[in-house]
Amino acid sequence: MRGYLGVDVGSVSTNIVLIDENENVIETLYIRTQGQPIAAVQRGLEYIRDRIPSGIEIGGIGTTGSGRHLSGIIVGADSVKNEITTHAVAASKLVPGVQTVFEIGGQDSKIIILRNGVVADFAMNTVCAAGTGSFLDQQAARLGIPIEDFGSIALKSKSPVRIAGRCSVFAESDMIHKQQMGHNLADILAGLCEALVRNYLNNVGKGKEILAPVAFQGGVAANVGIKRAFEKALGLEITVPPHFNVMGAVGAAMLARETANKTGRTKFKGFEVAEEKFRAASFECGDCPNLCEVIEISGHGRILARWNDKCGKWSNAEITGVKRNRIENLA
Repeated sequence: MRGYLGVDVGSVSTNIVLIDENENVIETLYIRTQGQPIAAVQRGLEYIRDRIPSGIEIGGIGTTGSGRHLSGIIVGADSVKNEITTHAVAASKLVPGVQTVFEIGGQDSKIIILRNGVVADFAMNTVCAAGTGSFLDQQAARLGIPIEDFGSIALKSKSPVRIAGRCSVFAESDMIHKQQMGHNLADILAGLCEALVRNYLNNVGKGKEILAPVAFQGGVAANVGIKRAFEKALGLEITVPPHFNVMGAVGAAMLARETANKTGRTKFKGFEVAEEKFRAASFECGDCPNLCEVIEISGHGRILARWNDKCGKWSNAEITGVKRNRIENLA
């Protein structure tokens, strides 16, 4: 039996998923990126390698997330897709008939509108951290509670306080003010959940037609307080699918399976890449006013790939399949 891997490398977490030929999830891994995406991918591959059931051969691998190009080069990806595509694919499979996807991760949030199984619209918020997992982590730490207990405490609220949630700085100062006024912890946390949901719907969801079924994905979906706040604001039932925190990786694995089945082969370099030494660096190309910051990755003393240039001068040497020594000569 063949298995397919999905790798989702984000700023906060790195997720790896193994699915079988029937797209059933066999193994999942959610770890912190900790500012070292290459090391995180390698640790993840080691973990998955040791837990692959006997008789399963890797037939393909796909990458997604903000580090999808970097991880794609490292592992030899068959499919490299953005988060909108992978989250939509996974939601369509795990939440039949889904028409709206809320995804809130560590440092960004997004909404995906699907109609008849096709992405019709989407929006992302990558500017402000208000409402994202990193902000909730920060507030939980400041209040001295485990982030895992945040939602359950909020559900105990009888009278949520109103907190300004448009900006993370204002939200924090408003929370401190409400504490000083004597409001209890449950009411403050519930108020924060409702504030973050208002911020999400008024910014990311502005102008979007939100129809059921609604799937809630990303690490923040573990927070039952946020889920209830969405249901209260919309008057709709919110579905948190299985594997909600690794849905990007699930979608990447599904797309890798599709690509590998079309080509009849895989580019996967094998689990040996977990032992290799890679180096990521960047330089500024001064050949035009764009001053592109070109990112490059090297291993075994060779430049393996470059990207992020607008004209393609550097990246096309790798993309079009020009011989390796041509890439090295461009250094």
